[in-house]
Amino acid sequence: MNGTHLDPRRLELLLELSRLGSMREVADSLDVTTSTVSQQIATLAREVGTPLLEPDGRRVRLTPAGTRLAEHAVTVLAALEAARLDLDPAATPAGTVRVGAFATAVRQAVLPVVRTLAQEHPDVELRIREYEPAEALDLLMADHLDLAVTYDYDLAPTTFDRNVVIQPMGAADWGLAMPSAQRPRRRGTALEVFERFADADWIVNSRNTADEDAVRLIASLAGFVPFVAHRADSLELVQDMVLAGLGVGLLPVGQPVQRGISVIPLHDPGVTLRAYAVARRGRTAWPPLALVLRLLEGITLR
Repeated sequence: MNGTHLDPRRLELLLELSRLGSMREVADSLDVTTSTVSQQIATLAREVGTPLLEPDGRRVRLTPAGTRLAEHAVTVLAALEAARLDLDPAATPAGTVRVGAFATAVRQAVLPVVRTLAQEHPDVELRIREYEPAEALDLLMADHLDLAVTYDYDLAPTTFDRNVVIQPMGAADWGLAMPSAQRPRRRGTALEVFERFADADWIVNSRNTADEDAVRLIASLAGFVPFVAHRADSLELVQDMVLAGLGVGLLPVGQPVQRGISVIPLHDPGVTLRAYAVARRGRTAWPPLALVLRLLEGITLR
């Protein structure tokens, strides 16, 4: 039976024969002809390489091999039916959804979804991993994740694979964070703000280049090359480093920061972070994933 692919329909005929004991009764039960039942089971016997039926007077009965295959058919057909129901868009969502998201998205979007699922859809479970966008997208395309929550900046847009579906999750303006003592009296444009810190050390993300790309673009327009001295993934750690006088870096506007830090909004050009829920094309109809995506529609990252 090496390399043989068993037809579930033939397994169903064999299983029904084991239950009913008569090809005519199988034919009547499944609305086919007796000849069809006979031919399909004969084909199945050739596929598995062993007789499945033997004469029993005017009737036939299953051989020991046929009986064993019918027993396996119970498991196989049940698994196929469970898979069909699991993938039916109208089915009740149930299953585990693997989610990769950046830290802010985990806090602001994914954990609220976890709470809603626990209360309203206990058969859907999330497995959460914290990843930066490039990491999450690679794992999504390798089928190690079902959903990636990612971000980019308008000044450093992501080019998404055409085999994914993108669901926007809001946008947030970012500004330049500095010790309050260094806050300029006059804000000015982004280029003017950056010019004041042309000689400063800069802090950028350690696992993603999007914010560094945005910083370098504005700095280039302002006429200098920023010196990237430090890299940190955690926004809380960036605040600690700014407060310690280690440099300046980008942080979201309007979010609470530690005393002693100022975040100057940027304009002309501005810096806007854009968040997305990303899934592979063709997967979004799977009920658990479709449910999670619907729940994320009502959440906007800040």
